[in-house]
Amino acid sequence: MPDENAFDTAALRLLDEVARSGSFTAAAELLGYTQSAVSRRVAALERAAGGPLFERLARGVRLTPAGAALHRHAVAVLDRLDRAGEELAAIHGGRGGTLRVGAFATANVDLVPQTLKRFAARRPGVELRLVEELTGRLMERLRAGALDVAVISDYPAGLPADAPRTVLLREDRLFVALPAGHRLAGDADVDLRDLADETWIEAAPRGQPTLLVTACAAAGFTPRSGLRVAGWAGKFGCLAAGLGVTLVPELAARAVPPDLVLRPLRGMAPVRKVYAALPDEPLPAALELVELLGQWGACTTALPTSVTPSPPVCGT
Repeated sequence: MPDENAFDTAALRLLDEVARSGSFTAAAELLGYTQSAVSRRVAALERAAGGPLFERLARGVRLTPAGAALHRHAVAVLDRLDRAGEELAAIHGGRGGTLRVGAFATANVDLVPQTLKRFAARRPGVELRLVEELTGRLMERLRAGALDVAVISDYPAGLPADAPRTVLLREDRLFVALPAGHRLAGDADVDLRDLADETWIEAAPRGQPTLLVTACAAAGFTPRSGLRVAGWAGKFGCLAAGLGVTLVPELAARAVPPDLVLRPLRGMAPVRKVYAALPDEPLPAALELVELLGQWGACTTALPTSVTPSPPVCGT
């Protein structure tokens, strides 16, 4: 049986150098081998190949037909290995490879897209992939190794007890969205108690505590549930039709249509926390993306003029 180790990387590189130089001696000098070591390795290659690979000449050597065939495959293998090494170096250096990102829906309104734009300008060699899921599903994907970084929220049930490495990105304030003709639309801010008689449009999971219910309880009333609509487009359509009011996170402010107004709440306004979750051994590119995600609050211009964020100070 041929010796499978005869076709290892070192042997294939030796074959390539002998073929290129036409000399055992030249290949030995280039690779730092003794001439006898080269002769032994070539002999092992020829045994594994089943016959001569080089024709010995008065001066030097040249490939036999079998040697030319093996050399062609050796060059292809060595090229692939070299490219693999370059790709791995790029991945570990944060300059290449694929970065798999997951995020919940409202994070994909502005936070994640704007951050990915800045990241792509910095690291054009990194291929970006994005999936949208609820926080629980994102955590499952991260634990399974299907994501490199996930943008998650502690709403509605808090972070899982077995959450991996997490980085707090920001506290996401919730504002009240009102039809433009609402009686409170002209106020600079709104007291939640003034909305006690309103119909609320929401789509929170049944049986789970919500920021709305908690905040209204602190204000001394129970919110009156109205239409249950999951998508933001549907919620905003109901608001524009005057069917109720709803809470909108700061992250989703860019998506608010111009015929609605967004107003901050006075007092104990409801807040949720947004995190980046990482595996135990994150890629450098994932760490850089998390750093940029944490800068979003200083870079955003997403909020309406009635809710002014910090001035943008970020570049690429």
